[in-house]
Amino acid sequence: MSTSSQPQFRYTQTPSKVLHLRNLPWECTEEELVELCKPFGKIVNTKCNVGANRNQAFVEFVDLNQAISMVSYYASSSEPAHIRGKTVYIQYSNRHEIVNNKSPGDTPGNVLLVTIEGVEANDVTIETIHLVFSAFGFVHKIATFEKAAGFQALIQFTDAQTASAAKNALDGRSIPRYLLPDHVTSCNLRISYSAHTDLNIKFQSHRSRDYTNPYLPVNPTAMEGLMQPVVGPDGKKQEPQSNVLLASIENMQYAVTVDVLHTVFSAFGTVQKIAIFEKNGGTQALIQYPDVTTAAVAKESLEGHCIYDGGYCLQ
Repeated sequence: MSTSSQPQFRYTQTPSKVLHLRNLPWECTEEELVELCKPFGKIVNTKCNVGANRNQAFVEFVDLNQAISMVSYYASSSEPAHIRGKTVYIQYSNRHEIVNNKSPGDTPGNVLLVTIEGVEANDVTIETIHLVFSAFGFVHKIATFEKAAGFQALIQFTDAQTASAAKNALDGRSIPRYLLPDHVTSCNLRISYSAHTDLNIKFQSHRSRDYTNPYLPVNPTAMEGLMQPVVGPDGKKQEPQSNVLLASIENMQYAVTVDVLHTVFSAFGTVQKIAIFEKNGGTQALIQYPDVTTAAVAKESLEGHCIYDGGYCLQ
């Protein structure tokens, strides 16, 4: 019998060539598992970092007697199994083989599948998602959508290493509270790897964004609050009051991107959405503010002025 205060395994389990190991160090590696188990026989498969805290694993021996040998040894030993100084608890698994060492969602890639739990689709903007994930590297593309699992996003990084850094840091965490609407009480990120390697973003919109292509066509219908014609008492069309500005950009000698416009227009208040598109051979943009007053101040201040010095990019 083990002298450890906590049993290393359940004696009532039916023996199996697959062992279940608990209380492992966080992100325990396959090499560490093999090193612990190889004195008892040949390891044919492992599954690491399972469970909510990633501190469990499965190890499959080539035959049943080798697994029994390991369980028997630690059942009678006064020294429990250790990895990185932590006591490892061992029991027979109720499975008889490890079918797949890694599921598709465990295979590292440059695109992450993010499920945002506890929110509706309109609670988390694409700008918020970009802000959170770009802390780990350049985000190429984002696509958001709603599935049976909830509100989800595909986020494309340059490489698998950058994506892995973001996944390891954010999986199971919450988006910072100050980036969420007041009515959202909890917001957890559940992250896996996607089988995609390059997202096909056809339009810039509030649901999809390609940060590598500022000239990608924009779907203007994705912008809310589009202005409708208003007719005054004299029968003439009047310019309506709206929280969305339509900016025509002339004399474009330099690139005008979404980020450039955000910098210019956010000086007057919170910019909710921006869309850039080509129309009648010119460049136009829709800029959405939370209210008509803020939009009016920005219009009054910027109309006829240039984005860059030298008379370039007249608004």
